Amino acid sequence: MVRLNYTIVIEPDEDAFHAYVPALKGCHSCGDTPEEARRNILEAIELYVETLRDLGEEIPIEPEPILIERVEVEA
Repeated sequence: MVRLNYTIVIEPDEDAFHAYVPALKGCHSCGDTPEEARRNILEAIELYVETLRDLGEEIPIEPEPILIERVEVEA
C-alpha cells in the first residue's frame, strides 16, 4: 500500500469547523471541534482515494513543497 501525504485546512465556520483538502477537489468535511474536523477529513480522504481507485481514476499527488503562510496587510 502506498502512503500519501495531503495538506488539510481547518477553518472556523459559524459554530463548527470546516476542513478541506486543496489537492483533492471537493474533499470537505466538518466537525464541532478542530480535532473532530481533523478526524472527519482523514476519513473523507480515505473514502475519496478509495473511490478514485475503485473507478480506476488517477489519484492526485500533492507536489512538494507547499507553502502556507500568514501575512499582514494594512487595511
